[in-house]
Amino acid sequence: MNLSMSRSALVSFEPTSQQNPTSDRLVQAPIIRLSEIMSAFSVALDVTQGHPQGHCMRSCLIGMRIAEVLKMSTADRSALFYALLLKDLGCSSNAAKIAHLFGGDDHQIKHSTRLIDWTDPRQCLGHCWTNCAPGGSTIEKLLKMAAIVRSGAEAGRKIAEIRCERGAEIARMLQLSEPTAQAILDLDEHWNGGGNPCKQKGEEISLLGRICGLAQCVEVYFTAFGLSSACEMATKRRGKWFDPALVDALLSFKNEAPFWAQLDSSQLMSEISRWEPEDVTLLADDTRLDRVSEAFARVVDAKSPWTYLHSTRVAEIAVGIANQFGCSSGFEQDIRRAGLLHDIGKLGVSNAILDKAGKPTDEEFAQIRRHAEYSYQILKQVPAFGELAEVAGGHHERLDGKGYHRGLAGAEISFATRILTVADVCEAMTAKRPYREALEWEQVQKILAKDAGKGVDPDCVAALQTWYEKHEHASRVDSQLEAVERLVAEL
Repeated sequence: MNLSMSRSALVSFEPTSQQNPTSDRLVQAPIIRLSEIMSAFSVALDVTQGHPQGHCMRSCLIGMRIAEVLKMSTADRSALFYALLLKDLGCSSNAAKIAHLFGGDDHQIKHSTRLIDWTDPRQCLGHCWTNCAPGGSTIEKLLKMAAIVRSGAEAGRKIAEIRCERGAEIARMLQLSEPTAQAILDLDEHWNGGGNPCKQKGEEISLLGRICGLAQCVEVYFTAFGLSSACEMATKRRGKWFDPALVDALLSFKNEAPFWAQLDSSQLMSEISRWEPEDVTLLADDTRLDRVSEAFARVVDAKSPWTYLHSTRVAEIAVGIANQFGCSSGFEQDIRRAGLLHDIGKLGVSNAILDKAGKPTDEEFAQIRRHAEYSYQILKQVPAFGELAEVAGGHHERLDGKGYHRGLAGAEISFATRILTVADVCEAMTAKRPYREALEWEQVQKILAKDAGKGVDPDCVAALQTWYEKHEHASRVDSQLEAVERLVAEL
């Protein structure tokens, strides 16, 4: 294959799929209900926290029912609705730190933390023993525990601060209301002042934040142990963790069986849509959809210092390739969104694997490979994202059928997916990994040329080179190393 193919040759390229690369769109609706997108994306936040899928949506149902009992205003209920759905927006930002501190699976550690009273030293000690260096020797466990004890309460406060501040920042990026951002910031504060990160007390904590804090804990206990245990936990922590009036509001509908049955519904997204105040329903037009894609790319790329800026760079490269084909601005906009969201499923992969110093084992690689399927499953929940989900979930497919997650081959792989695949491969090779150095552009070209026609599309590779050589490209390695340095400094 001639990597110096001219632009005129590229423009005349006809994709093997039935798509028209100059006009086809990957998003099939100009305006989408924002709650529809956020409900689907909240599942990605669930898996980042180690919760069963639907945690945020179930928390939303509980919190909105409490708001109904309190007869809150429409504006407050709208702000609360999005705070509940997106309360975990900052959860990926402390994943690497938790995995390093405990030497274990951040998903398991985060989830199990919600099932204990971490203000009780005895429960904390048991939790540490269970989760520090799992599978390790007694000495390894004790060393990890000693490091956590040395870091003291300040380490826990800092972890909560990173998560809450980052979540509020992204909520503002989404241009959600300030009460929504404030609720996310206040998520882990306690009524008695013993929470984090600011040790606020009583009504110093925003009402929406107090509701979110109660709702998320009730959901965790409800899903793990049942309604009676959830209500018992709330009663025990009444006046300590939780606002007494909110616990009373919760208990007022304890016996409403139809309501609690909703939490077990297989159609949670439909249930959720009925709780958004109709007269202030938020919609996502093109501008907001771009903002949502950018925001969740930040959530994904914050998961590990090694993935820092990856999604943003993939999106940039994908648009560059599409531009060489003379694609429409609408197609370029959608392929950019696919690039920003293609790794949303990677939130479901433990940092114990993503940040591992050595090369992943076969079993660990198998877990990493599942992220493409996770991305597809999350995105397809939004009906208008059907084609976008196919493209984003297919970014590891190969022309020879040896890719994943479906093992598609040849003409089964769409034009847009071929673009995204080449963009992802290029970006990944030019970045550093814990087990290898970044490759120089010349090395990347050789590898892509060798794989062209077998794994990756040769015309897309040619388009990549044409675009790449017209633009300056700062290495992402420096940004990665800076992210690693920040993590080490926080530890």
